Amino acid sequence: MRDPYEVLGLAKTASAGEIKSTYRKLAKKFHPDQSKEPKAKDRFAEIGSAYEILGDAKKRAAYDSGEIDAEGKPRAPQFEGFGFGRRPGGHPGEGQDFRNFNFDFGGGEFSPGRGGASIDPDIIAELFGARAGGRSRSAQRGEDVAAAVTVPLAMAAGGGSVRVALPTGKTLDVAVPSGVEDGKQIRLRGQGRPGTKNAPAGDAIITIRYATHPLFKVEGRDLRLDLPITLYEAVLGAKVRVPTLGGEVEMAVPAGASGGRVLRLRGKGLPASGELPQGDLLATLRIAMPAGEDAELAKLMRRWRDEKPYDPRSGMAG
Repeated sequence: MRDPYEVLGLAKTASAGEIKSTYRKLAKKFHPDQSKEPKAKDRFAEIGSAYEILGDAKKRAAYDSGEIDAEGKPRAPQFEGFGFGRRPGGHPGEGQDFRNFNFDFGGGEFSPGRGGASIDPDIIAELFGARAGGRSRSAQRGEDVAAAVTVPLAMAAGGGSVRVALPTGKTLDVAVPSGVEDGKQIRLRGQGRPGTKNAPAGDAIITIRYATHPLFKVEGRDLRLDLPITLYEAVLGAKVRVPTLGGEVEMAVPAGASGGRVLRLRGKGLPASGELPQGDLLATLRIAMPAGEDAELAKLMRRWRDEKPYDPRSGMAG
């Protein structure tokens, strides 16, 4: 048995409050029913034995003065009657071996022995859900687990199914409802970590994220689209085909439309979902010039410049 101060990571000048607080923290961390730490069972037992000595003022004083060792045994025969160890004949009495703890990790039970100054039962109840002074540990619901999944925008709009890998190693097919919000969480009952003592399992909480779309940007329930049009479509007006999540639709571009003008296609955004309304598609016109130089177009523009000049930036003067 190591020095109990070393086991708890405390200095010999530590106060009773510091010892109690440190024990609680370490006992929670290494409790075998909950801890994933390596050799948690051994550490937990070691921590309990250390606290059995340092958590009792008389035993701590005896240890500090060298009367007992780190295992609570008297260091010399003359200390047999000191109140530690066993009485003659080997029968435990009020001074019985205070290391007499019952650790039953198979059933998740932890209880102090009958003799000496046992670990504060209130601490046990607080840490492990046990009845103060009792031996049974209450059943505990399993922990929830969380995962995130990225879905195509078309699936978010129309619904579908996506496979999700959980932290438990399990994979599930998760139904994605039509019109689901970006960041929406879906709770799958009983798909988390198992409970103890037949308690119910926890849940799996799946967060839905939208995948980046090559054409559309999401703004709430609306979708935004940059729509290229030709110079002559902008000047003369036209009917053009516009992509949507449900396929192409026809849209009228008014004559004389400027680049940057936004045209709205109602109901072509994300569909309604619960209290969320149906969105629109907002198409921003972008005038696309033909590739390469065009002498005829350049001649026309020079004549236009000379005969019909105008300043589209006139309102921008500071």
